[in-house]
Amino acid sequence: MKTNSTSPLSTPGKSGRQRRRRGREVNGILLLDKPVGMSSNQALQKAKRLYQANKAGHTGSLDPLASGMLPLCFGQATKVSGWLLEADKCYEVVASIGQRTDTADAEGKVVETSVVTEISRVQLEHALDQFRGDIEQIPPMYSALKKDGRRLYELARKGEVVERAPRSVCIHELEILYFDAQQPRLRVRCSKGTYIRTLVEDIVAAAGTLAHVSELRRTLVEPFGLETMVSMEQLEAGALSPESLDSLLLPTDRALEAYPAVHLGASEAFYLRNGHAVTCPGGEPGAIVRLYDEKGGFLGVGELQGDGQVAPKRLFTSPLPGQQIAEK
Repeated sequence: MKTNSTSPLSTPGKSGRQRRRRGREVNGILLLDKPVGMSSNQALQKAKRLYQANKAGHTGSLDPLASGMLPLCFGQATKVSGWLLEADKCYEVVASIGQRTDTADAEGKVVETSVVTEISRVQLEHALDQFRGDIEQIPPMYSALKKDGRRLYELARKGEVVERAPRSVCIHELEILYFDAQQPRLRVRCSKGTYIRTLVEDIVAAAGTLAHVSELRRTLVEPFGLETMVSMEQLEAGALSPESLDSLLLPTDRALEAYPAVHLGASEAFYLRNGHAVTCPGGEPGAIVRLYDEKGGFLGVGELQGDGQVAPKRLFTSPLPGQQIAEK
């Protein structure tokens, strides 16, 4: 039977990608409590499907073994993901004493065993003293760093080991949360790029034995810390109602609370939206500021100039009629 349907799904010449329906316009940040056993990308894709969002990204991977805070940025909020990638993080980690694995965590294969399967609190405290402040780390082979265009973990899975240059990181805080001679629990607040698995191995090596990570949870990504994280179960429960899901999102500008806020008049906001530098209250040249219009709407990020003006650095477009936006 022939049909003369002219619906968008049967328009001649349209590719499958062009015919595919776009998702919703969703804007804001979700503080997902990533479950153990799921990769960061799997968690992102599932949340994106539940929101039916057309654009989303995460802000720094957590290993499948790890749980905890994984900020997901939707729509306009993807423009602040770079700031969150640069942010300090906080973790709780359990070190299992006596064995080293190829991945430095419980998912790996045991490659070395020590006769020393316990450490004292004094030994651990002394070792911790050596790793506070600025330190050098050699990235693990099981990492997403690239060597000659290939991920290190891809090489590691083939049994290859390549030379890795040390990287500078900062351990702001390092303490014992709960002492157990075989499985102490530590709290770490650190700079971006810190490998917690490597840190645990190095700390316990300084105490005279071997270890691997058996539990890892990220509790904070600055500036988020006191906010309640959202579980995957909560997302699934609210999936039938877009309004319920959207209520779980934080406004995009919450990611930039460390920067001063500058409120512009209607005229200045108009010219700024069109890419022009505008007159601004005084401040240190080069400083980054949050910009708001005369109604308190979030415009984006600007940089203060030496001539009493602020230049747009990253602007956020206004939503079209009927679209949802979290910057209110």
